[in-house]
Amino acid sequence: MKKTFLSLTAAVSAALLVAYTNRTTSVLSGFETGTPEVKSISALAFGPEGVLFIGDSKSASVFAIDTKDAEAVANAKAVEIKNIDQKIAALLGTEAKNITIQDLVVNPLSKKVYCAVQSGSGAPVLLKIDSDNIQPVSMKDIKFSMVALNNAPAEDAKDQRGRPLRVWAISDLNYADGKVMVSGLSNQEFGSTFRSIAFPFTNSQNQSSLEIYHAAHGQYETNSPIKTFTTAELNGKKFLVASYTCTPLVLFPIEDLKTGTHVKGRTVGEFGAGNSPLDIITMKKGEESFLIMANSDRPVMKIKFKDIETYQGALTQPIKENYSTAGVPYVSFPMVNVLQLDKLDDTQFIFLQRRANGDLDVRTSNNRSL
Repeated sequence: MKKTFLSLTAAVSAALLVAYTNRTTSVLSGFETGTPEVKSISALAFGPEGVLFIGDSKSASVFAIDTKDAEAVANAKAVEIKNIDQKIAALLGTEAKNITIQDLVVNPLSKKVYCAVQSGSGAPVLLKIDSDNIQPVSMKDIKFSMVALNNAPAEDAKDQRGRPLRVWAISDLNYADGKVMVSGLSNQEFGSTFRSIAFPFTNSQNQSSLEIYHAAHGQYETNSPIKTFTTAELNGKKFLVASYTCTPLVLFPIEDLKTGTHVKGRTVGEFGAGNSPLDIITMKKGEESFLIMANSDRPVMKIKFKDIETYQGALTQPIKENYSTAGVPYVSFPMVNVLQLDKLDDTQFIFLQRRANGDLDVRTSNNRSL
């Protein structure tokens, strides 16, 4: 009995040690040290422990880098930077016309802003913004991990109009529930693709092809990529909430997005032809949650998640009047020419906006406007 008790005690101790070790293992433990060969920055997203994910369409890969920026800050200071393109251009020794800001994201821990810039030379640049201080993030001799996307479009692949498809290998990027989520195109028959990749990275990745009814076009589509997406729990079930060009809003059950599946989404909104969604975030005010979406040719839109939850139908018929809308209701903000959005903290969000005078500014708004 004593021997059995000791064996049991040892087994319990070992189990507790394993559980403690698993609980305290950093996601950085499998990273290598070196200089990642990032060829482009199509999209950015933050994960745990200050890890920044970089979606690189040119190399059809996702990189995870250790920013060493993991000190938690509860409340963020408002960010207000005028003529940010001119400031970045001066930092890079060029002119504002020679750079493009690809993405703008907030580290949820430190509340610092990270910015992806494409220079006129074609080289991608990663910048960190702390208050009004803008500085390059070195990619030399850092801790990183990477995963190559399966079935990416070939480097020379083109669509029917002769436009390169590889640039759409990654259209948007997000992190939720221990997975990096990637929208874009593949080289498969149905090109519109959603990938879910466990993090820390392994050799496996879930890949589903997507189909939607596009009410503005009056047809089902399988080759147009999601432009921007988020995730949400609706009526107790997790969904991918995705927006496409011209501008359908579509729901996909997360549980259906498994390897080898072809998933038909439910189109719950049509927000106007001739428009492209640019960025999408979720904000809360009190107990109510809102989807906030920036657009190329329409003002910023606010959609109540409760309206999405209560909308039981689906758009399956063409929009009869050009540029009209249908489905879930939305409210237009008095905010136009907004190019990027991200949540700054629980009460604030930042946005990159081209002002009427031509200035490109980063500004902050709060949830009182919701």
